[in-house]
Amino acid sequence: MKLKATLLCSSLICVALPLTAEEKRELQSHEHGHGALNIAVDDNVLLMELEVPGFDIVGFEHVAQTDADKAAVDAKLTQLKDPTALFALPKAAGCLVSSAAAELHGDEQHHDTHDEHDEAHDDHKDEHGHDDHDHEDHADHDDNETHSEFHAEYAFVCEDASKLTKIDLSYFNVFENAEELDVQVVTDDGAKKVEASRTETTIELN
Repeated sequence: MKLKATLLCSSLICVALPLTAEEKRELQSHEHGHGALNIAVDDNVLLMELEVPGFDIVGFEHVAQTDADKAAVDAKLTQLKDPTALFALPKAAGCLVSSAAAELHGDEQHHDTHDEHDEAHDDHKDEHGHDDHDHEDHADHDDNETHSEFHAEYAFVCEDASKLTKIDLSYFNVFENAEELDVQVVTDDGAKKVEASRTETTIELN
């Protein structure tokens, strides 16, 4: 099931934080260790959206086929669904999680594409009685080109959003393969872009 695409698409965010062509290319390049984090504070609501390569979260990007790989994905999704373990907010702001969701993109799509190929390949065999290419090689090729991404969305309701001045990241401690996050922040004061990393774990919101 797809996450709600409108979570971070209030008029405030959609207008203030459009992706530039360069940023889109960077996301499509899928660089290990580098993810994106969108943050918005609107009235007493804090919204966050996290999108990172599969390698950053689970340590691999191939389709999870073994029980061990599937268990690893499930475990990491559980961790991603707990924003309190990834982000520390000022206690004075009194923020509580109102919703949290996470999913893996790319794995399911790869299976669908591969299944369609299997059907076409079987039809080809029935029609011509032979294989034109090594089907196993194609499967290996698909796996090597699969680029999975984890996508998580969070919403907090805060008692006093004026005290929400910063966010401290525990994210890098939880996911050892993560190195950097390109962060976009929108508040009543305006919009800005910053970078967070293992050595820069505090995001100033003001």
